[in-house]
Amino acid sequence: MERVAFRLKVRAEMMDEYARRHAEVWPEMLEALRSTGWTNYSIFMDRTDGALFGYFETPDLAAALAGIGKTEINEKWQNDMAPFFENLDGVHADKGFTKLEHVFFLQ
Repeated sequence: MERVAFRLKVRAEMMDEYARRHAEVWPEMLEALRSTGWTNYSIFMDRTDGALFGYFETPDLAAALAGIGKTEINEKWQNDMAPFFENLDGVHADKGFTKLEHVFFLQ
């Protein structure tokens, strides 16, 4: 199982709405994530600056990204969420996040 951590940044004025939307993720989006190999998925937000830290596990990151990228609901979700992020230069968050290097694991 591959452990994936990533970083993004939410615009300061949109942090509350970002949190609200993630409290109500569309059921179809949740099913698309599950069916394309995304598990144990968490997102954490620092309310002082909008920094996001995300974590999920997947058997194969390339396959998970390709699979979710083929779904209609992901395209709709990414378009809906695009205005929330800083520094993506028009790229959707699922393609523009900064992947973090895994340097330690305690089991």
